[in-house]
Amino acid sequence: MPSTSYILLTILGCGLVTWVSRILPFILLKKVTLPKIVIDYLQFVPLVIMAALWFDSLLEPQIGQFPLIKWTYVGASLPTVISALISKNLFVIVLVGIASLALIRFFF
Repeated sequence: MPSTSYILLTILGCGLVTWVSRILPFILLKKVTLPKIVIDYLQFVPLVIMAALWFDSLLEPQIGQFPLIKWTYVGASLPTVISALISKNLFVIVLVGIASLALIRFFF
């Protein structure tokens, strides 16, 4: 069984690495002005991350077969996408998504 100090040092080390990898770019980029093309490129990163998470929740992989579609998530996605097109407010989008999935799970 590992010692308590080893576990504590591991947790502290992981925390330090996580903190440095998240804070260091902000510190370095404060003094550097990025070109416009890089800024334009980086504006798409949140959208791509959200799309990847969305598609990951819509599809369930099957070995040697096509992925299965999770119809409850597809059903919850429809009002969420409509609210995204209308409001363009991330808070509203998240609330509609959570509420629609909760209603679908409650009734079905």
